[in-house]
Amino acid sequence: MSSAKSLMFLGTGSDVGKSVLAAAFCRIFKNKGYRVAPFKAQNMALNSFITPQGGEMGRAQVVQAEAAGLEPHVDMNPVLLKPTSQMGSQVIVLGRAIGNFSAKDYYEYKKELVPIVRGAFERLCAQNDLIVMEGAGSAVELNLKEHDLVNMAMAEMAGAKCILVGDIDRGGIFAALLGSFSLLENGERDRIIGFIVNKLRGDPRLFEDGVQILQSRSGVPVFGVVPYFDNISLPEEDSVALGRRMGEAHTKTAPGAVRIGIVRLPFISNYTDFDPFERDPRVDLVYFDRPAQIFGFDAVIIPGSKNTIEDLAAMRKDGMADALSAFHKSGGAVVGLCGGYQMMGTMVRDPLGIESSLESIPGLGLLDMETEMYPEKITSQVEASVISESLPFPMPRQMLSGYEIHMGRSVSSGEAKALFRIVRREGKAVDMEDGLAQPDGRAWGTYIHGIFDNDGFRNMFLEDVGRRSGKIVAPVSDSFSFRLWKDEQYDKLAELVSKHVDVARILDILLKP
Repeated sequence: MSSAKSLMFLGTGSDVGKSVLAAAFCRIFKNKGYRVAPFKAQNMALNSFITPQGGEMGRAQVVQAEAAGLEPHVDMNPVLLKPTSQMGSQVIVLGRAIGNFSAKDYYEYKKELVPIVRGAFERLCAQNDLIVMEGAGSAVELNLKEHDLVNMAMAEMAGAKCILVGDIDRGGIFAALLGSFSLLENGERDRIIGFIVNKLRGDPRLFEDGVQILQSRSGVPVFGVVPYFDNISLPEEDSVALGRRMGEAHTKTAPGAVRIGIVRLPFISNYTDFDPFERDPRVDLVYFDRPAQIFGFDAVIIPGSKNTIEDLAAMRKDGMADALSAFHKSGGAVVGLCGGYQMMGTMVRDPLGIESSLESIPGLGLLDMETEMYPEKITSQVEASVISESLPFPMPRQMLSGYEIHMGRSVSSGEAKALFRIVRREGKAVDMEDGLAQPDGRAWGTYIHGIFDNDGFRNMFLEDVGRRSGKIVAPVSDSFSFRLWKDEQYDKLAELVSKHVDVARILDILLKP
């Protein structure tokens, strides 16, 4: 297909560490001077990102692109599925939504995606020396093999050499790795150059016998045993990973930290919006889904949603809507991002059935605002300034950056005032208002994702929440940058993986003619 060499990480299941290892190898190869790019043919995630060209792609490949020192591009993830219900997903091809598909309809449509995926992969190969690829879920889902686009079928299309990854922390590592290996067909097995055992707790020397067993029974090498770590932070997109966070708070927070609750919606999306809070010792961040928990927080944020109406209906059914109203009436601050912002208004309408069979549903009534869903999806990177009188805290004059992914349009229906002025969209000068805030500043929302990545804005927000709660939030150094901090995480990850994995041997096999 091209002179570029391809290394693919396949898994024994979901959340075994394929994405993280792919990111590590993107940074390792970059540091060795190779032009390297990530690739995943098809991703299923509600955590997406908007490229500078306005295309939508999976967050994992964005992380891997950042690790490789590249600007994210939709060719790195040509097909993205965003679940809109238990049975169907919105299908995004080369960054653009083409419609909602049932699983059956999507399987029938998949054959039309093969040349599109091939074209995206070939374009990456033409620009790079190495491609680091990622599979999805288990590499040997036998009932799904006929429709495979992302695991062994993609490995064959790319001529990739593959590493099978297993998670020892969840138990059953021998059954997982050896079982998966044995279920591959002979030609597929030939592509597996070795195993990586991931997430080992304790002394790696205690698993030396295990390594020998895996090697003797499979006939392929174990390239390394990567330890479990919690001192390196990377954005995650898997709902399994989010499930681990439920009810957890930081263990390294400062005394008197601001306690922020994130409502765990059934169709929560883009929860990487809160990664800056995850690393901040001034914040206890908790994802929660029980209404009774709400009065333990200083502020509550309603995150993005892939199905605003269904999530709003779920909150009314389980009592979360009433809890949010009571929390706000008691003096609590409530913030909404994208879908969460839409829920905060008085009404959400969907006359064309874009998201749901419900034509309309009353909102939470926290903002004087009404929202209507439209077929055209807005996907763009933006720069904005704060309309200062709309916020209860002073803001530095620097521009804020973020991105939009939404199909709704929201307008004030009373006292709510515009929050931001968007001045650039997809690199072009514009003059548009975004977001709304009630006069007291305790209820506000925006369509802009990534708003808390902006250090000045985040710091002012935390200081305001602390002041309302009677807590003193220590300022941070003006020199701190969340983006630079993220880059440091990629270097730490590469260093850790290089220490425990035989990278030289992998490179030697990969580069062999």
